[in-house]
Amino acid sequence: MSTILVSLKTRNYRLYFSGMCASLVGTWMQQIAMSWLVYKLTGSVLLLATVAFMAQIPILLATPLMGILADRFNRRKILLVTQSLAAGQALLLAFLTLSGLVEVWHLMALSLLIGLINALDNPTRQAFYPSLVPKEHLSNAIALNSAVINGSRLIGPAVGGMLIGAVGEGLCFLINGISYVGVLAALLLMQLPAKPAVKTSRQFFSDLTEGFHYVTGNIPIRSLLLLMSAISFFGLPLMTFIPAYVKDILNGESEMLGVMLSCIGAGSFTAAICLAARKTVLGLGKLIVWAAILLGFSLIALSFINTPWIAAICCFPAGFSIITAVASTNTLLQTLSDENKRGRVMGYFTMAFTGIAPIGSMALGTLERYTGLPAIILLSGVICAVAGIVFERYRPLVRRYARPVYVEKGIIREIAIGIDRTEDANRF
Repeated sequence: MSTILVSLKTRNYRLYFSGMCASLVGTWMQQIAMSWLVYKLTGSVLLLATVAFMAQIPILLATPLMGILADRFNRRKILLVTQSLAAGQALLLAFLTLSGLVEVWHLMALSLLIGLINALDNPTRQAFYPSLVPKEHLSNAIALNSAVINGSRLIGPAVGGMLIGAVGEGLCFLINGISYVGVLAALLLMQLPAKPAVKTSRQFFSDLTEGFHYVTGNIPIRSLLLLMSAISFFGLPLMTFIPAYVKDILNGESEMLGVMLSCIGAGSFTAAICLAARKTVLGLGKLIVWAAILLGFSLIALSFINTPWIAAICCFPAGFSIITAVASTNTLLQTLSDENKRGRVMGYFTMAFTGIAPIGSMALGTLERYTGLPAIILLSGVICAVAGIVFERYRPLVRRYARPVYVEKGIIREIAIGIDRTEDANRF
């Protein structure tokens, strides 16, 4: 247990962790309420995908630019601004819903707003972790953050599903708006060493070009981002289509939606705890391969299921595999990146993880009109599994280029004492 919670010994990370615990339950409540409200107002899978598209497309288009800001300016100040704006978005959404004025175009506009906020918040937050913990605890800190995100996914959807049925979606939005107080307080209370903004005479476009060449020219980073993009395009739309799956295939209501999302959250939480218990980044590459394949087979199974309790069981490995792939990729990218380019690398990671998903949702949502939802889920599962197999095929090459970074940072030398060199195949 001490290994799993080692990052919490650091005061700044402990504050951040506590603030996120308070905020993320509200975030998941808002997500389920938004999805349910859209489908209730429209009954359209395509419009459900469209609203998700509006929330995530700014991340695809703007995040590489925002990553430059995360490298140039004070990251805590950026997060204070983004979290305040996100609170305002939730409170405005609550007002429109509780007053009965809400329309689909409101949901699209406010989804676009939160997408723009997250385009700056996500890469900044990812690049902020190394300043909160010693470098040897970075992997643990990222895994614990995944644990709190997905632990809140256990609670938020279930509570949100019950509140939607009892008092409507508006209260979920209101609670989310208030919950941001926790993370804002945590950011203000942190004691961080003075780190002035980076002064550079280079133009914004030069930084953007440098970041692009760094990401595309680095084989391990490029390979991880490509696999993450495939999982995001075909695997993450599951979260967008869950309301339609529950309502049309399982013939359920909001309470069942909460249960399904909580099962995904249970799998995700379990994965995050398992990753937090790891003491080294070595072997995460192989873990990502198995996660992609497991996600593929979970989706394939879901495409043939119309019984609620069996579908709920299949949601557990789906959640487990998604977070295993995402958190492991995050950790490897943080490890492989140069400090002065970390914001830009994490910008591309956010783009691959979150920004590609709306394109997948729109493409698959359009295709669903002609093939049906089960066929879309089946196709997604097959491609996720194939992507994992392809990455395994090229993993030796990726490992070879990652090894010098591990040696430079002392990771292999420190871990490999007394271990036979034949185990080198398991080091990425």
